[in-house]
Amino acid sequence: MSKIFVDACFGKETPYTPVWMMRQAGRYLPEYMEVRAKAGNFLNLCHNPQMAAEVTLQPVDIVGVDAAIMFSDILVVPNEMGMELDFVKGEGPVFAKPIKSIEDVDALIGGEEAADKLTYVYETIKIVREKLADDKALIGFTGAPWTLATYMIEGQGTKTYSLVKKLIYTEPELMHRLLEKVTEVVKYYLEKQIEAGVDVVQIFDSWASALEKPKYMEFSWKYMKDIASHIKAKYPHIPIIMFPKGIGAYLDDIDGDFDVFGVDWGTPMAMAKEKLGDRYVLQGNMEPCRLYSKEATKECVEALAKIMKDGRHIFNLGHGILPDVPVENAKYFVSLCKEVSKRDK
Repeated sequence: MSKIFVDACFGKETPYTPVWMMRQAGRYLPEYMEVRAKAGNFLNLCHNPQMAAEVTLQPVDIVGVDAAIMFSDILVVPNEMGMELDFVKGEGPVFAKPIKSIEDVDALIGGEEAADKLTYVYETIKIVREKLADDKALIGFTGAPWTLATYMIEGQGTKTYSLVKKLIYTEPELMHRLLEKVTEVVKYYLEKQIEAGVDVVQIFDSWASALEKPKYMEFSWKYMKDIASHIKAKYPHIPIIMFPKGIGAYLDDIDGDFDVFGVDWGTPMAMAKEKLGDRYVLQGNMEPCRLYSKEATKECVEALAKIMKDGRHIFNLGHGILPDVPVENAKYFVSLCKEVSKRDK
C-alpha cells in the first residue's frame, strides 16, 4: 500500500497535503505523560522500546497525523559515543564532562561501534513498524553533527554558544575532527534505522542559526550534505528531510542530495518556495504558538495552502509543538490541513 507521506516527500500527486508535527509524541498529550510517569524519567522512556513505541503511535491514533516519528532524543548519539548524559529538571540535558580537547574527541567511541549501542532505538522502530497502519509512514531522525557537537562542547543548552564558537575560530581542526567523528556515527545510525523499518529520515539542525553564513556552510551544512548523499546512494527509496532552523537568509546557497526542506516559522514560506520550491518539497511552517488559537491556526493554514497550491508541500509546524497546547487544537490543525488541501480526483 502506498503511503501518502512518502509520496508527498517525492513530490508525487496526493489526495491531500499530508501533515505531521515536530514533537508530536510529547507532553501536550495526557497519554504521553502517563507513560512517561511509568518510565520514571525521560531517558528511561527513550531506553524502553515498548514504552517508546507506545508514545510514538499515540499522535497517529489520537491526533490523526499521516506519519509517526520514532520517539527518542538526538542526544542518545553522543551518549552512546561515551558521554555521560543526564536530564536535569529545569535545566534540560546536561553532559557531565563536555569536550574540551583533541584528546577528548579521540577518546569518543566512533563509527559503527557507537551506532551498534543504540539497539533500543532499533527495537522501538521494529515494534512501531508491526503496529503502525500500512498507509502511515514512520520517520526516523538524527541531530545534525553541528547541533550534536554544540551540546557536546557546551555541556548543555546555551544562549551564547561561546564555547563552541570559540573553538570554531581558534581551533577549527578540533571542530572538524569532532564533526567528522559524529558524522560517521550518524551515517551508521540512520542506516540501522532504515534497516529496522523507518520510511523516511529527518536531520534536525536545531542550532543552525548560531553561525554566520560562511561558517554555517563549512561547519554544518557540509556535513549534513555528506550524510544525505551517503544515505541517498545506499537507500534511494528513502526520502530525506533537512531541517536547519533559522537560516532563511542563507537559502540561496542551499543545495544537496535530499528530498524535503523543512521551513522554520521565521522563514516566509513564499520566499522558501521562490528559492527552493523548484528543487525540493517544502515542509512547514506554521508558528507553533498559533496552536493556542483555532482562529490563528485557520488563518495560517489557509494562507499556507494558498501559497503552496501549485507547489509540493507537507504541512507541519515551523518548530516543535509546545507542551501546553490543547489536544483539541492539535486535532483541529491536522483535520483542517487535510480539508483545505483536498484535491478532486
